[in-house]
Amino acid sequence: MVEQPAFGRRLRKLRKERGLSQVSVAGDGMSTGYLSRLESGARQPTARAVAYLAERLRVDPSEFDEPTDGPVVQALTLAISADNDEDLQEVAAALERSPSADPALRWQALWLLSGAAARRGARAEEVMILEQLEATAEELMLPELRCRARTRLARSLRSLGEIPRALEAAQEAYQLARDHRLSVRDTGLALLALVSVEAEASQLASARAHADELVALAEGRADMLRAEALWAAATVIFRQGDPEAARLLLEQAMKEFDSHADLVLWIRLRLAAASLHLQLSPPWLTECRRRLDEAEPALGLVGTPVMRQEMLTLRVHLAFAEGRYAEARAAHDELVVDELGLTYRDRIRLDILHNRLLILENQDQLGIRQLRQLGEQVQRTSNIDLAAEIWRVLAETLAAARGDDAETRPEVEWQAPQLKDGRAAR
Repeated sequence: MVEQPAFGRRLRKLRKERGLSQVSVAGDGMSTGYLSRLESGARQPTARAVAYLAERLRVDPSEFDEPTDGPVVQALTLAISADNDEDLQEVAAALERSPSADPALRWQALWLLSGAAARRGARAEEVMILEQLEATAEELMLPELRCRARTRLARSLRSLGEIPRALEAAQEAYQLARDHRLSVRDTGLALLALVSVEAEASQLASARAHADELVALAEGRADMLRAEALWAAATVIFRQGDPEAARLLLEQAMKEFDSHADLVLWIRLRLAAASLHLQLSPPWLTECRRRLDEAEPALGLVGTPVMRQEMLTLRVHLAFAEGRYAEARAAHDELVVDELGLTYRDRIRLDILHNRLLILENQDQLGIRQLRQLGEQVQRTSNIDLAAEIWRVLAETLAAARGDDAETRPEVEWQAPQLKDGRAAR
């Protein structure tokens, strides 16, 4: 006889695949209350109930039997112990061959695959896997897994620049954490995702409130959550216009977090500090270079492809800021743009720099036209502060063109567009 809770999960899945309500499946031969208890795993099904439900769903009773999970189990075990791409590909193939694999097992496989996609910077693939993970979490009906799936999905969507979807997923993750009083770790990670997405959406007041909540939640801890909470708060405060307070928070995170705890996060903090130093006015170029030099040796040990791209991108920005334009161009051209796993924000900033280089290389019309197109594209994503940065760069570029060589450079009439929050880009 089939056993619970596996029977209930399969029953619920078969019913939903057919778009049927509990009332329509129960019919005249079973109460909806009994059917509900079967689906939740609270009641063990009788042979008569199994036969009746198979008839109502028009499936063979064997559809309720325990699925054969052998291929998935074997592939997952090999992947966990070996941790290489070849074994991970076999996990994905095993999942395709075993669509009825137990949801708990499928969850573990999808979680592993989503992490691998994130490390490679395969953002679109990661989102596709995470959407499957989210559906599997709903089957398992465990709030912790539902929260974790939405947290990861929110962060991945933010990296792709899909801010409205990312915001919805982050809000749902945070609400699940609150409603079910989940652990500090789950709640903190949901808050981290929410703060980062709200900051990208320029909802800075809400992002600051949630960042403060996150820092309070991580108070007294000496772990990754504490370091990431300070980093998230620094990001929000910087965008609110207080770069010195942001710098001090990031310095505090680096001071408190030891490389032995997690070398990858230790590197990421230094890359974040280098990026912040570049964005100061005027930029702190020496400090930027120092942080990049600190991170580079460790990057050779544990760095992912995405982190190496981030390092090279920051080197490009540093060379440009120091006036080493030929070196900036050469480093930029080392990056295979179509294969970049950078976040949406970092890719846009790299595009801005590319077009500024074009203008310096006397390709004024092309660079200016592409900057305009970039600003319009980013503005449509609701990423207001990033759009404002592009319009500011374009305005400064045009002003310099008119002032430095008004007779030979193209004269272009331009007015800063109104952003969605009513501000004009400057």
